[in-house]
Amino acid sequence: MATTPRDDTHVRVLTLNLQNDGGPDTDGLPPQRWLDAHALITSRRPDLLLRQEMTYSGANGQRRLHAAEDMVGMRGFLGANGLGRHPTGLFVRESTFAVHEHVDRLDQPLHPWRFPPTRVVLRLREAPSVDIIAVSWHLAFNSPRGRERETDEILAYADKINRGASFIGGGDCNEAPNPQGETVTPIDWSTVTDQTHKVHRTNYDPTTGGRVAATYHDDTLTAGGLRDAARHAAHTRQHPSAPHATAGHAAPGQGGPCRIDRVYLDSSLIDAVVGVHVLDTSGLSDHHAVEVVLSRPRLIEILHDNAVRRCPTPTAKSAR
Repeated sequence: MATTPRDDTHVRVLTLNLQNDGGPDTDGLPPQRWLDAHALITSRRPDLLLRQEMTYSGANGQRRLHAAEDMVGMRGFLGANGLGRHPTGLFVRESTFAVHEHVDRLDQPLHPWRFPPTRVVLRLREAPSVDIIAVSWHLAFNSPRGRERETDEILAYADKINRGASFIGGGDCNEAPNPQGETVTPIDWSTVTDQTHKVHRTNYDPTTGGRVAATYHDDTLTAGGLRDAARHAAHTRQHPSAPHATAGHAAPGQGGPCRIDRVYLDSSLIDAVVGVHVLDTSGLSDHHAVEVVLSRPRLIEILHDNAVRRCPTPTAKSAR
């Protein structure tokens, strides 16, 4: 497996829902699927890793979380268990980002989350005065209404943008994006034979009596000022493969390929995106990984500009 060399000109963000955390331990050690998935992660050298389905990572004193830290060379954080049993997680390369704040939700109310997000406040080493709100999420698989509530809470995190912070978040959104401008063919829900899955992913349309894809998550984050990195790369960086399908390839009866794993940035940071890649994880997970590549010089410039706007230099008149 080719390894991405150290690259001081880019910052890489990677999100991966590793199905069932690769499976339970075998003789006290992580299974081969887990090892292979983390070899793939290590080969990409992400600076920020957003993980979902860290099912076994909290057991035995977070033994598997610490094994992941050692393997990928990053500092890890594990989210709480909610109604589901697959916590989220987040890993940070501390040579790139300083960890400014970590909010541990273990002693806080978990409503409305099925899989509570992992949220960490970071600061890029070259721009240490600007907070970056980093969030790894895994939205409810079973309820459009649940995902709506969870999306509204994500926007509560993103509200810090109005106070000078920046935002990078993503994960398994468990519903399709708005179809406008998408290259993945929308699912024809009338052909889906898994009726429970159909209800999980759609809303009832009273005008037709049929079902239509739930897209509240993408619609609402976009309306709230966040930007889908893959959509941006496809439309402004001439990367037509960026918004490729990330799931559905291993789910017979559920309608086929879909792009439910996505990364969003605030409307300033999005300009630092230079590429997005969907990494094939067939045989490792039922979700492909998504890698977002940012220009480090442009990222630094944007963060410094944000700092100036937040704390402008006093003019001679205002200083009097």
